[in-house]
Amino acid sequence: QVHLVESGGGLVQAGGSLRLSCATSEPTFSGYAMGWFRQAPGKEREFVATISQSGAIKYYADSVKGRFTISRDNAKNTVYLQMNSLKPEDTAVYYCAARRGIVTISGGDFGSWGQGTQVTVSS
Repeated sequence: QVHLVESGGGLVQAGGSLRLSCATSEPTFSGYAMGWFRQAPGKEREFVATISQSGAIKYYADSVKGRFTISRDNAKNTVYLQMNSLKPEDTAVYYCAARRGIVTISGGDFGSWGQGTQVTVSS
């Protein structure tokens, strides 16, 4: 289990931007694929973006492609999600997740999860 702490959520108007961060003190952070998932009220958790250990491989949900960017800084043990052109439908609790092994887009493959950070986009 990896302890993950998200930050950066908040309230923003449609069209605005936010950057989420997920930090850990895990010394082997660079050995983990990382991901962002979200869950809106009354909906199931869904994949947003994932990134490989080196950062060379990135996957995005179609709904965020071109608007969101996932990145990581292995020296700082942190993964980021830059969210631009936000829409009301992006409103959700955003969760950071970690897994050993190859990067995937399935939340079920990730064994460690943060507590989540709320993102609310007003119209």
